[in-house]
Amino acid sequence: MRKGTLKQILLLTDGCSNRGEDPSVTAALAYQQGITVNVIGILDDDQTEDSAELKEIEEISLSGGGVSQIVYSESLSQTVQMVTKQAMTQTLQGFVNKELKQILGSNQTIEDLDPEKRGEIMEVVEDLGETSDLEVLVLVDTSASMHDKLQTVKESLIDLSISLNSRIGRNRFAIYSFPGKRKDIQKVFDWSPRLDAISTVFPKLTSGGITPTGPAIREAMYQFGKKSLLRSFRDEDKSGLEETGY
Repeated sequence: MRKGTLKQILLLTDGCSNRGEDPSVTAALAYQQGITVNVIGILDDDQTEDSAELKEIEEISLSGGGVSQIVYSESLSQTVQMVTKQAMTQTLQGFVNKELKQILGSNQTIEDLDPEKRGEIMEVVEDLGETSDLEVLVLVDTSASMHDKLQTVKESLIDLSISLNSRIGRNRFAIYSFPGKRKDIQKVFDWSPRLDAISTVFPKLTSGGITPTGPAIREAMYQFGKKSLLRSFRDEDKSGLEETGY
């Protein structure tokens, strides 16, 4: 199977959208463009898991072909890593199933194979998860109710970067917040192989205002493939050549 680039939007939010188009519609549009939309819903201690806000979170991830997880702030770091990796595996399984259908017929999936064959294919999926390039755009809800959660968000994203550094494939991260000051989203951290430097930019984040989740997902989708992303790949290639002495 050809190695490609896995593209993910990772939405971190704690509330229901209240402006613009339905976020599940824009998530479906992103998925059509090959971008998986994963959602982590951050709960307050007194919030229940059957609220309307959290039902919307599940709808967004389903439409975006991704993974959703509800979490309390103290467990956020571990959850961010788990969701990112789980979404990679899910996306790759989708690719494998498509290729199986071409080879074996439209009714065949991984689950239909005998255990030995299924195990072999899952080994291929795991290998692709380690070697494929990964682009993650983190979309952070900074509406008023997120104020006390932003420090935990920052720490969890640094942990995510560290946990993925052992992969063979190249990682690229960008961070955008919403609502922006003049637009639906605001760039916090441009495409980079590591998130270490976010310690310097996160204190600049302010919280407040509305929650335009649908427009934010749409704008986030447009950030993939921009010149800054292509340049970051070239810069790493050059540094790699310098390190090896060529």
